[in-house]
Amino acid sequence: MDQIDRELLAELQRDATQSYAALGQAVGLSAGAAHERVRKLREAGVIRRTSAEVDPTAVGSGVLAYVMVESTSWMGDSAQAFASLPEIVEAHIIAGSASVLVKVRTSTTEQLQDVLRRIYAIDGVSGTQATVVLETFFERPLSPLAPGPA
Repeated sequence: MDQIDRELLAELQRDATQSYAALGQAVGLSAGAAHERVRKLREAGVIRRTSAEVDPTAVGSGVLAYVMVESTSWMGDSAQAFASLPEIVEAHIIAGSASVLVKVRTSTTEQLQDVLRRIYAIDGVSGTQATVVLETFFERPLSPLAPGPA
């Protein structure tokens, strides 16, 4: 992946609805060359999907919480159990005092409490510690322009 690929990725993250002509113009390529590079980035798995960024509050999911999940056993085989809870939008196995970190979006704190109960019911879970977000300063996608390994 070269600098032009990184610039294409940044442009697509900014606005994935741009035409290939606009993408090409932004990075100094023809529309055809931009299309070919984007196709190769998709085939290589660099671009995993194209999606719309939705305002969580506008669709009734304004309560955001990060939940540290404590366990009595290895949780590496529990991905499906976490994925079965639609309010969990991210789940990560972590190192530290907890085993799993999940990002939860709900409409109310009462719904969050119900999600915590359902997390606690997952086999191996021994406790949870939830942190409710009061305000989000910003969220940003991974920058493909940031320096990476050489």
